[in-house]
Amino acid sequence: MSDVKSRPGVSPKGAAEAPGKRSASAALRAGAPWAAFLAFFVAYPFIWSTPFQQTLGVLMVVYALYATGWNILGGMAGQISLGHATFFGVGAYAQALGARSGLNPWLSLLLGALIAVPIAVAIGYPVFRLKGHYFTIATIATGEIFFLLVLNRAEWGGADGLSIPTQPDSLTAMQWAGRQKWEYHFLGLALLVLALLAVVAMARSRVGFYLQAIRNNQEAASSLGVDITRYKQIALACSAIVVSVAGSFFAQYVLFVDPFSVMSLDISIQITIVAVLGGVLSMWGPIVGAVVFVLLTEYTRIRFGGTGDALNLVIYGGIVMLLAAFEPNGILGVLGRFRRGGRKARS
Repeated sequence: MSDVKSRPGVSPKGAAEAPGKRSASAALRAGAPWAAFLAFFVAYPFIWSTPFQQTLGVLMVVYALYATGWNILGGMAGQISLGHATFFGVGAYAQALGARSGLNPWLSLLLGALIAVPIAVAIGYPVFRLKGHYFTIATIATGEIFFLLVLNRAEWGGADGLSIPTQPDSLTAMQWAGRQKWEYHFLGLALLVLALLAVVAMARSRVGFYLQAIRNNQEAASSLGVDITRYKQIALACSAIVVSVAGSFFAQYVLFVDPFSVMSLDISIQITIVAVLGGVLSMWGPIVGAVVFVLLTEYTRIRFGGTGDALNLVIYGGIVMLLAAFEPNGILGVLGRFRRGGRKARS
């Protein structure tokens, strides 16, 4: 307080108000991304209302949801996995098999998430003994094992896949047959918001701090008594739950699953690209990555038709390489640089 009194033009009252102003400013900055996120996704189905545009909106939500799940392990804990299609497929097949057995879709979604946890633990036990690119290669191998397992199970549809029986439109059945897809859009958005809130709670908990310590320096974290394997397992299990929910929702949306569309290596790479594209060091990175990924995919598909089928992969690869070389935190990192540059210019 004495320092404040010595400054001309600053009163003790102003000093008392300054912390409040700072806290209000911090709250505003923290709430701005949430406001922008909700404004975009809530307004989307009303602004872009054609069936094609509505489908893109649903895909943005699905991609944002599974990339958010991946980011728990890949961003928060720093473990780069290329096998997350396993959990996406677990959720999708739980949904399909449950529907064909007469199980309520919500129970199928919950069942898929529960099944994903022991599978994640079983996968994590051997792969977390490895580090770096050896760990990543091991996740690819485990993903391919589960892909081949499902591909060769005739009772699960094999390569032909499984269709999900249609039911009368209702939230209970999680089905709507109209041309407009806004019901799916808002259901997916609700699941995404729940996932983001869970990520926030996890990041602020002791588990989140331990995972960040593991990401920053695994050896140092271990020397301080952090059980590295245990917390990696927790991150993988939580990641698997969110990705499984995304798979269940996607299956219920398209009413069909097969190994190639939900469990292939392409899906694992796609999940990773979406998260990395937006930025893995922020919970908002997967959201930004999902929007950019969907729009870029559809632009190349429309612009080049069948002749440009692989061009989107070239573009994604090029973007990810540039980001890895110059801004590892993805698009959000680039935007942050521009914002900091603007502040310096104004000062």
